[in-house]
Amino acid sequence: MTGLTRADLDAVPSYIVHRIPERHVNLSTNEVPFGPLPGVPEAVADATARVHRYPDMAATELRDALAARYRVAPERVVTGAGSAALIEHLVRATAAGGGEVVHAWRSFEAYPVLIAAGGGRSVPVPCLPDHRHDLDAMLAAVTPATGLVLLCHPNNPTGVAISRPELAAFLDAVPPHIVVAVDEAYREFVTDPRLPDTLAEHGHRRNVVVLRTLSKAWGLAGIRLGFLVADAQVAAAVRKVVTPFSTNALAQAAGLAALRAEPEMRRRVRVLAAERDRLTDALSARVDGIPRSHANCLWLPVGERALVLARRCAERGVTVRPFAGEGVRVTIGTREANDALLDALGPASAEPGRTWDTTP
Repeated sequence: MTGLTRADLDAVPSYIVHRIPERHVNLSTNEVPFGPLPGVPEAVADATARVHRYPDMAATELRDALAARYRVAPERVVTGAGSAALIEHLVRATAAGGGEVVHAWRSFEAYPVLIAAGGGRSVPVPCLPDHRHDLDAMLAAVTPATGLVLLCHPNNPTGVAISRPELAAFLDAVPPHIVVAVDEAYREFVTDPRLPDTLAEHGHRRNVVVLRTLSKAWGLAGIRLGFLVADAQVAAAVRKVVTPFSTNALAQAAGLAALRAEPEMRRRVRVLAAERDRLTDALSARVDGIPRSHANCLWLPVGERALVLARRCAERGVTVRPFAGEGVRVTIGTREANDALLDALGPASAEPGRTWDTTP
């Protein structure tokens, strides 16, 4: 600490994404492996001819298209440089100045970083042994200093979702003056109709904000584009703290093109969902306790063996995402990529569900 920057940032972990070695199969970053959606490259190429001009700061055409797609009023939609950036802006609007932000943990590893950057104070609540949000404990963690409660549904990195009755009961119990943000970055990968769509079922609540991204299923990870839907007053407050022009011209063009290609997006999601089921079965014969995922990733709860597993995969040309002492997140890739992972882990045990072979 030099005294030149905020002292509280010394305790904030850095958000680190490791470089993927060339020729490695990348199953570490939760991207969709099929390339951009049809029409997106052409739309971006066309938009480059105007990059000497500032973009529409309100992203009016994109905002209106999102509003029409999700059947909400345009004034309730705020766009930004990915849903992660919008979380930081939401913290600024609700909890800056040291207000508390209650969130589950383990969850999206950027949450503590985004909360600190927005001027809030992270209040992590451990997940239950089955990896679900401990909603009772999260509710108990709400204090007069709480400005925001953050749910991740489905959760990253585990893919575990919140049930319809659990979500409704939780939202009923949170005081109405506290904003509850539901991060639904992986919503498109949910195939179980018993699970809630927060925007459709609870978007009418004045204190509920729903965050979505076009980085995952919509294939725009390299463009950085997300949006939130909130009560019009909350949305207006968030717009005041959004970095000007942060939804750049290329992102606006790409987002509009991607929305026009929704049928192809849905087809790709169906392919990945089928691979998710296949990979879950295959990995469950090698690793104990894999929870059911509703995202485009699987969680391998191998505890202290996380780094060993990741190293074994890396030595065999497959990159996964380890969380030391906890587990490993594996992105659902193409069939060929998923088979490479299975080969890297070695043959299944004769006794299903037993641990994988750690010998080199």
